[in-house]
Amino acid sequence: MFILKDAAFPIVLIVLGVSWLLKSLDWMPDAHWLWILGLAGSGVAVLVLDGITKSSVVAGPLLILAGGLYFAHQYYHLGWRFILPVMLVAAGCLMLVARSPSIPESRLRRSNNPSGDNDVHG
Repeated sequence: MFILKDAAFPIVLIVLGVSWLLKSLDWMPDAHWLWILGLAGSGVAVLVLDGITKSSVVAGPLLILAGGLYFAHQYYHLGWRFILPVMLVAAGCLMLVARSPSIPESRLRRSNNPSGDNDVHG
């Protein structure tokens, strides 16, 4: 079985690159909701494909939030002076959550020892 390890950054790059390319080639309709769904969908994809890891617990929710805030910007005229601070606060909070020892570094390096102590030498 193929397991994606820390897939957050590559997924974001792929989605943004494909979206930009399709827009540049005029193959994508001029609708902002595609960006909104792309951002939120990337966040969900990061969480589904990467599982709960230190990187996905930051990148996934942050992308979903970015999609939601971009929606609010486009349809409710929420200004960037509110969007950017909200994103910074959310990023900081998610980074603090990611520091929890109960969240693994990656999907492959989870410990079988519930105490978190991996000392094999006693």
